[in-house]
Amino acid sequence: MDQTFRPKKSLGQHFLKDTAIAYRIVKLLDIHEGENIFEIGPGQGALTRHIYGYNPGQLLLVEKDSCWVDYHSSVKQQNVSKVTIHHLDALKFSWETLCGSWKVISNLPYNVGSALIWDIVSRVQSMSRAVFMVQKEVADRLCACPGTKSYGVLSVWVQSFAKVEWGFIVKPHSFYPQPKVDSAIVTLYPKPREEQPKNSKTFAWIIKQCFQHRRKQMQSILRKIGFLNYYESLERIGISPSARPESLSNQLFQQLSQEFLLQLIDFPKKT
Repeated sequence: MDQTFRPKKSLGQHFLKDTAIAYRIVKLLDIHEGENIFEIGPGQGALTRHIYGYNPGQLLLVEKDSCWVDYHSSVKQQNVSKVTIHHLDALKFSWETLCGSWKVISNLPYNVGSALIWDIVSRVQSMSRAVFMVQKEVADRLCACPGTKSYGVLSVWVQSFAKVEWGFIVKPHSFYPQPKVDSAIVTLYPKPREEQPKNSKTFAWIIKQCFQHRRKQMQSILRKIGFLNYYESLERIGISPSARPESLSNQLFQQLSQEFLLQLIDFPKKT
């Protein structure tokens, strides 16, 4: 797969040219023969060529660039039982339509990486593992612990749905054209359903509201957003009223979200 097209800046394209790095990325996905693989933005096929070598069952490619859609349509490998190529922006893909078990992989464009990971971890119920290359700054946020500078909304959200494991750094010279920053590889392992947020919309709203005021105390934030009986809820969960959002684990945020939902349900009974 050595076809050459001019990278499109509008799509955030930086083509991985280091075959050794590509091999390491695919190896992290731990593909077994016959497994279903979903690749986002295959581009010139730096990862795809290695995926074919593992003889996957189904290979689903989602590509926004029509040039690469045509290219991959012409180089389908006979040893893969089913290859499907969608000419589509991955942000518009209906993740809930995936059936069976899937492993997901991508060298994500910097401009949409966070948004795609946000959607994938919360909407792909059949994912068994995912490997992503993202901007190093994003990888730092994905792996960040409470109390650190990088810890924020993305950290809490993704870590509530999956265990995040740091892989390795990829330097700019491994790409064409060279980006201005380092990239990094992360592997995601979905958590059991019972450990994930019960109501993702409410959970997302709560963490976004809290991190808009990350240096304020929780009691002030909850009072501001109309959280009823917030002091009792904080005490019940074990959160100090003077604690700040950046110090709370994703598990505590999940409990806080559940408290908020329960109060909404009980509110009509109390009035």
